[in-house]
Amino acid sequence: MAWLHTWSGLLVGWMLYAIFLTGTAAYLRPEISAWMRPELPVTAPAPRDAEVAVAAMSRLAPESPVWFITLPDAREPTIRVFWREAGAGGRRFRDAVLDPLTGEPLTARATRGGEFFYRFHFQLHYVSVLWGRWIVSICTMFMLVAILSGVITHRRIFADFFTFRPAKGQRSWLDAHNLSAVLALPFHLMITYTGLVLLMVMLMPWGIDRAYPEGRAAFNQEVFGTAPTRPASGRKAPLASVGPMLEEAGRQWQGGRAGRLTVNNPGDAAATVQIVRAEAERISYDPQSIVFDGQTGQVISARGPGGGASETRGVLYGLHIGRFAGPLLRALLILAGLAGTAMIATGCIHWAVKQRQQASRRGHVGLGTHLVEHLNIAAIAGLPLAMAVFFWANRLLPLEMASRAEWEVHAFFIAWGACLLHPLLRRGRRAWVDQFATGAALFALLPLLDGALTGRHLGNSLAAGDMLRAGFDLGLLGCAALLGTIAWKLARRPAERQPARPALPGDRATGGKAL
Repeated sequence: MAWLHTWSGLLVGWMLYAIFLTGTAAYLRPEISAWMRPELPVTAPAPRDAEVAVAAMSRLAPESPVWFITLPDAREPTIRVFWREAGAGGRRFRDAVLDPLTGEPLTARATRGGEFFYRFHFQLHYVSVLWGRWIVSICTMFMLVAILSGVITHRRIFADFFTFRPAKGQRSWLDAHNLSAVLALPFHLMITYTGLVLLMVMLMPWGIDRAYPEGRAAFNQEVFGTAPTRPASGRKAPLASVGPMLEEAGRQWQGGRAGRLTVNNPGDAAATVQIVRAEAERISYDPQSIVFDGQTGQVISARGPGGGASETRGVLYGLHIGRFAGPLLRALLILAGLAGTAMIATGCIHWAVKQRQQASRRGHVGLGTHLVEHLNIAAIAGLPLAMAVFFWANRLLPLEMASRAEWEVHAFFIAWGACLLHPLLRRGRRAWVDQFATGAALFALLPLLDGALTGRHLGNSLAAGDMLRAGFDLGLLGCAALLGTIAWKLARRPAERQPARPALPGDRATGGKAL
C-alpha cells in the first residue's frame, strides 16, 4: 500500500496539483469574471430582469429559433444571453451581456475570465475536450487510489493531525504532507469521488446506451429534465408576458427563484418557455424546471425533484461545484481546496527530498531525481506565477486586439513554459525563491495596476460599497502575502548539510574522512 500510495500520487502529481489549484480558483469563477471585465456595472438583481431580457432578445435576435437567458444574481450582476443564428447549421451561437436596467448590450473587453480556470481544471487546454476530460478522469482515479491507500498506510492518522516538526528536512515535509492531508480529508475524498461522478456519462456510457437505444436525447429528457421541443408552426404569434410565468414558477417552488430561461421558437404560435430554478438555492444540481406555452402562458409540464438515482447524482454534483455555498462556506471550501493543493505539493517535494538524501549517501544523484526536482519547481512555484500573468494580460493587452481572450490564455502558458526553462539557469533553492518571489510581486502589484488603468482602486471600491471588487483586490494581496512568505522562508533557510560519504578503504591517507 505504501508503494501504491507513493507511485499513484507521484506519476500524476504535477497534473493533480494544477487541477486542484485551478479547481479551487473556479469556486470564484463569477468574481474572477467580473474583475476581468471592469467595464460592466455592478447592480442588484431586480424582479423585472427576465422581462427586460426577453424584450431585448426580441430586438437582438427576432428570427433566432432559440434564446438562452441567464438571469443575474448577487455574484453575477449582469444578464447573459445566447442565441442560435437563424438558418445557421450545426451549433453556431452568438452571445451578449445585457444591462439589467435597460436591456442594452454592454461593451466589455474580450476575456475568458474565471471560465478559463473552471474549464482547465476538468478538460485542460490545447487538446480536444474529449481527450482533456479523459486525461483528467484518469488522473482523478489515481488521486482516489492515492487517498485511500494513504489512509491505510497512515496508522497514526489522527496523531499526524497534531504533529509538525519544522526545520527537520525530510521529516518536516512528511509532517506537512500528513497535516494538509488529514486537515481536510473528508473534502479530499468528496471532491475526488464526485469529480468522477460528474463525468460518469462519458466514463461508463454502456448502461445508458443499452437502456436508451433511441439515443441520448431520451436519457437527457428523463434524467436531466431537458424540455422536449415543439416544431415551429410557421404562424406568427406574440410571446406571452413572462412575468406571470415567473410568479407561477415561484409559487410551485415555494418562493424559489428562477435562474435561467430557454425560449424555443420565439415569435411563433408553437413557442415554449422553460424556466429553470436557480442553482444556488439548493445543494442538489438536479434541475427543477417548468415549461410554459409561449402563446398562452399555460403550464405544459413541470419537473420537480427527480428520483433516487438522479437526486443522488444531483447532490454529488452540487457538492463538487459548491454553488449553493454562501460567503463563509465558500471561504471554507477554498481553504480546503488549498489544503488539497498543499497536500499534493508537499508529497511531491517529500519524495524528491527523500530520493536526494538516499542518492547522496550513495554518492550519486540520478537523472530521475533531478527531473522530479525540476518539475516540482515549474509546477508548484510556476503555476501561481502563470495565474498572475493571466490577470496582468487582462489589463495590459490592447482592448481592440484580435483574439484577445485567446492571447490571455496564451500568456498564461507562455509564462508557465518560462517557469519550466528557468530552473535550467537558476538551480535548486534559488529557482524556488525566484519564482515564488516573482509570483508574490505580480499579485501584489495587480491592485496598483488595476487602479492606474481603470481608476477603481481598493479605496474607491470600499467607499462605493463594491465588495465584489474590493474583496477580489484583498484576495490578490492575500495571494501575494502567501507566496512572499514562502519565498522569504526559503531564502532564510540555511543550506542543508549533505550527508558525508561513508569512509572507504582508500581513504586511510586522510584519516578515514571523506574529502
